[in-house]
This record gives sequence, structure tokens and C-alpha cells, in this order.
Amino acid sequence: MEKIIEESKQGESLVLENKPENNKKLYIESYGCAMNFSDSEIVASILSTNGYNTTQVLEEADLVLVNTCSIRDKAEQTIRKRLEKYNAVKRKNTKMKVGVLGCMAERLKSQFLEQEKIVDLVVGPDAYKDLPNLLTEVEEGRDAINVILSKEETYGDISPVRLMSNGITALVSITRGCDNMCTFCVVPFTRGRERSREPQSIMAEIQDLYEKGFKEVTLLGQNVDSYLWYGGGLKKDFEKASEIQKATAVNFDQLLEMTAQAFPKMRIRFSTSNPQDMHESVLHVIARYPNICKHIHLPVQSGSDRILKEMNRLHTREEYMQLVDKIYNIIPGCAITQDMITGFPTETEEDHQDTLSLMEYVKYNFGYMFAYSERPGTLAERKMEDDVPEETKLRRLQEIVDLQQKHSLITCQEFIGKTVEVLVDKISKKSANEFSGRNSQNMTVVFPKENYQIGDFVNVKITSCTSGTLIGEAVGLSDMN
Repeated sequence: MEKIIEESKQGESLVLENKPENNKKLYIESYGCAMNFSDSEIVASILSTNGYNTTQVLEEADLVLVNTCSIRDKAEQTIRKRLEKYNAVKRKNTKMKVGVLGCMAERLKSQFLEQEKIVDLVVGPDAYKDLPNLLTEVEEGRDAINVILSKEETYGDISPVRLMSNGITALVSITRGCDNMCTFCVVPFTRGRERSREPQSIMAEIQDLYEKGFKEVTLLGQNVDSYLWYGGGLKKDFEKASEIQKATAVNFDQLLEMTAQAFPKMRIRFSTSNPQDMHESVLHVIARYPNICKHIHLPVQSGSDRILKEMNRLHTREEYMQLVDKIYNIIPGCAITQDMITGFPTETEEDHQDTLSLMEYVKYNFGYMFAYSERPGTLAERKMEDDVPEETKLRRLQEIVDLQQKHSLITCQEFIGKTVEVLVDKISKKSANEFSGRNSQNMTVVFPKENYQIGDFVNVKITSCTSGTLIGEAVGLSDMN
């Protein structure tokens, strides 16, 4: 699993600058992880060159697209409700076409098109360049579907429009797909095998963002640590590469260092990491460059060795703890955040206590915590009985959430009296007189506006906090400006 975009952004309709020559209207919503939101920007870019401007008014759209998530059942239920809404509007606006993109598209293609007849086209994560052809099929009265998973597609030649952008931070995709066959996860089936994007196209995209005034990029992938470019192709086929390809290959720590060196006035983040692929060399690169943020999202899923094995996680509890020790030793003050699943099949109270004790060991800054929900098509769904009672799952989840809140408060309190560098990205939700931004550790910081601007790097002295927010006073601009 990877970072979920914050709740307020889920389902937000996306808008880009209109082209006067375009005469059709696109309404596009995104749900789920950061990769889905990044993909929607690619889709909008492709359709922008094919006659579509975006709209936020559903009723006037010629084409309605929803970019979907299959990670949890709740996400799928939300999408179904949206499809019901689209179809209610479509009955009045008969020229409207409805399409499903992304992970649910691959998984429920025949159900949506043939059985339920609630969409006109179904487009998987590797088929977005085929959208113009598929739309022609739809216009000619045929259902359209392309969910073929590619061994090569990385969309490195598409310059994404920045749909949800504040003009300050941007997502830059560097890998697609995943080779880690975690038994609970649908991603390898919906996004295919892992392949990496050509490094020069990544650098060119960041250069374009820099020239447009962006101040921070997040290098994005299902598993960024295993980034490996050797001329194209699947990560698993690297062993068949030529000696020259192997000698000139670029791995993640090299890409991270290239980016930090080339753009010293931009902050660099990355997500998501997988513990077994997080090499010590990456930690030294993070420590070496002040513009690489001191935050690692390091999903663990469980603190129990037995459950980790059932999940087919390729690390043990001890290996994970050793990695955490290295992070804190090599990068003092680094924030570590987690993904956690409770109630996985066969999980006992002892397993649950192992998870709580691991949390006590690490003291995560923040976490994404879920009760296990069975995902159709996964190995866990096919081979394991979902045997932990719902009330037990929810009780254990609450214990995990409560402990995380306690640790979040502790890690916030450690910043009181310290001065942190904050990239201002918006006005505070609670007061129009305050700015909000994030520090290197990805923690929200609010402070009085004074004469600062959105996009400034500001040094802020922390005076108080809650469990989720640092509160302080500006003491001047940082040397990142």
C-alpha cells in the first residue's frame, strides 16, 4: 500500500486551464493513493490534446471519468455510489459517456460493462494512451475496454498537467507496478509487474516544474526503493541485461542523489518504501543532502513474524527493527511513518501485542491504520479464511490508533523550542491569519502570516503543538529561498 491522499481531496473534481480550441468537456474524479491522482494528471494531459477541457459541473460534461482504487472495500463502495450518481445525470444528458479508470477497471471490467451496464468504457492503468481510440469506439456505439497490463509503459513521454496543484508541490512518477506479491494486496494484479521510468525524462519533468516555480517534488511509485533503470524493461528481467546495461544502470540512491544535486533549491520527497528494498546507501544520500526531506514512509503491516510470513512480507520483525535503528543512527531526527493492517486472517491476541510492542519500539510520527478487508483476487482471499471477528478487528484497530496518537503527540512535543524550516503551501484551515506548511519531517506547521507568502521557505520556532500539528512563530526566511 502507498500513501493515501488526504480525505478532503478524495473525489475532488479536477480542473486545468482551458484551451479555447477545445469544445468537449471532461469531468474527472480521483480516489485512493497518490499514484491514482498522478495518473489522472496524465489522463487529463492526453485528453487536453484531443479536444477536452475540464469542468467541475458534472451535468455539463461530455465525458465523466473516475480513477478508482481497489485497496479496500470501502473505496470500491464509494466508487459504486458515484457511478449511480453519474448514471442518474446521464439519463438526462444522453450524450454523456461514463468511464472507469485505474485499479477497479482492471478488476471489474466485465461486471461494469456487460453485466451491470453502468459504464461505456473501462481503461486500465497502462492503457491511458489508448483513450482517444477507445472514445472513438464509444462514439460509434460500441463498448470500449483496454485493461492490458504493459511491460514497458511508464508515461515518461507525457508531460502531466497539474490538476490539483497549489503551484508549490508536485508528484513525479518514477516506477509503475509492483513485484511484491503481498497476499492481501491487489496492486500486482491491477498495475502489473514493476518497471522503472527513464531517468532523463524524470529530470526533465522536475526541471519543468522548477522553471514553473514549484518548490517540492515527491518521487512516486508503489515501491520507489527498487527503482532500477537499465534501458527499459521489467525489473525482474535485469538479470538478463547485457554487461553494458548492468554497468550503466541507475538505481534509486543514484536517482535520488542526481535529483538533489541538480535542484538544490527544491525539496525532494519519495513514497512509498518497502523495508526489504530500503538499502543503507539510500539512507546516506538522505543524510548527505539538506534538500532531501528527513521522512521515510516505511509500511510494516504487522509486528508479528508469523503474520508477516502469512502476508508474504519479505522482511522479519527483527530485520525491520534493525532497519529502523539504522535510519535513526544515520539520519538523526528522521520521521518514520507506517501502514498497519489489523485483523489479518489467523491473527491472535499475541500477534496483536507484537504489533503494539513494535510500535512502542519505533514510535512512529504518523500512520495509516486499517482493519483487514478481504480483496477479491488476492491470495489471502483465495486461500485464507477471514476468521477474525469484526468486533475484534475494530477493538484492535482502536488500540493501534490510540497508541499512534500517543506517539504522534510525543514526537510533536520533541520539536517544542526548536526552529524548523517550513515550506508554506496554504492558508491554515482554522484561521485566515495563519499559514500552514510542512517541515522536513512532513509534519504540519502553522504560524502567523506576517509578511510571508505561499511558496516561501520560512524558519519557524515551535512554541506548542497538538498530536498532529506544530504551532510556532516565524523567525525569518531560510536559505532555501
